[in-house]
Amino acid sequence: MADNHTRSTPYHATHRVVGDATVVTLRGEIDVLAAPPLSTRLDRLTAGPRPDLVLDLRPVSFIDCAGLSVLCRAHNRARARQGRVRLVTDSALFVRVLRCTGLTGVLDIHARWPDDLPGLPASA
Repeated sequence: MADNHTRSTPYHATHRVVGDATVVTLRGEIDVLAAPPLSTRLDRLTAGPRPDLVLDLRPVSFIDCAGLSVLCRAHNRARARQGRVRLVTDSALFVRVLRCTGLTGVLDIHARWPDDLPGLPASA
């Protein structure tokens, strides 16, 4: 039996405060392996009152259903605390996945950096 090894780009995240928002830049693949640590990180960032998260997904190369679940969880936690989560992505494929899963009407999706935040992230 031939070995079929695939190599994925490991998930990596950084975050910083820009104005009143916390910007989390995600890189690599947001998959079933990345979901637990990412969920823990986003849970911490949405724990307080009125969280304002901007998730910069432009450097993400892949996301699966576990990754989508983490995004929905962060969205729901923020809303429950009168906050918000905004997604920034310029990937037509990712937006298509969100549309097919019915999440475009639920999640706050931006094709470019939100105008109300000063400056551009390093990945822009």
